[in-house]
Amino acid sequence: MKLDDLEESEHVEDRRRGGGRRVAMGGGIGTLILIVAFILLGGDPQALVDTGVVGGSARPQAEAPASPEDEELKTLVSKVLRSTENVWQAEFSLLGREYPKPNLVIFSGAVRSGCGVADAGMGPFYCPLDRQVYIDLAFYRELKQRFGAPGDFAQAYVIAHEVGHHVQHVLGLSRPLDEAWKRGASEREVNALSVRLELQADFLAGMWARKQEESRSFLDPGDIEEAMRCAKAIGDDALQKRAQGYVVPDSFTHGSSEQRVRWFMRGFETGDLRRGDTFRARDL
Repeated sequence: MKLDDLEESEHVEDRRRGGGRRVAMGGGIGTLILIVAFILLGGDPQALVDTGVVGGSARPQAEAPASPEDEELKTLVSKVLRSTENVWQAEFSLLGREYPKPNLVIFSGAVRSGCGVADAGMGPFYCPLDRQVYIDLAFYRELKQRFGAPGDFAQAYVIAHEVGHHVQHVLGLSRPLDEAWKRGASEREVNALSVRLELQADFLAGMWARKQEESRSFLDPGDIEEAMRCAKAIGDDALQKRAQGYVVPDSFTHGSSEQRVRWFMRGFETGDLRRGDTFRARDL
């Protein structure tokens, strides 16, 4: 992936070495879902932390110096974010709208976001309440070592996917899931809508890659294959098979490996926002 001549984004915040205290907690993605649901129902996420529903004991954690590898990853993340800013600014302009650039927060271990406290075990995520993307760079090592999905374009795909959630939020594309939360829909229905939300974010990541390639050739041979390996590795079926030895489709929240690949490629091949309405699609 060729990004050497691209400037870094001005919207990256590094919280890895800020000093002070970090909150240690567990709970994974289920915790964030709980927090988001609570917010959509009108609650204050801090109340969940204060009452002990989520979170854990606040304790100082050692601040390890950033490695050269992490500094390189920070530069890559910043350049990829700048690339998404350029692409989506142009696309929003075609819609007659201004693109509100999201901030990207790099953290280590745990972080307090507008959606509550989260730990690195959740992986990268987007919080619609503060319009920020969050990532612990250790996720990339796990992606390479545990899931067998190395490469700079695989890393870029992760950022483009989370920025895709920002695009969804700003354009109101995530409304079906928001409304399902508010009306108290069943877990099965919420999971099904969550899958459609995530697959649309994959579509938007593919669309970003297409538009960036059109504006300035930046892909190297094998880059798309890197993204496909990444998408396959983090499909719900692959993750469940690895964790428990069997698959429960009704519990999927992100889509199968095949679905994630399909929607990324649809975005890359069409580059057309109108072709990415996963909420209306009959077949995913």
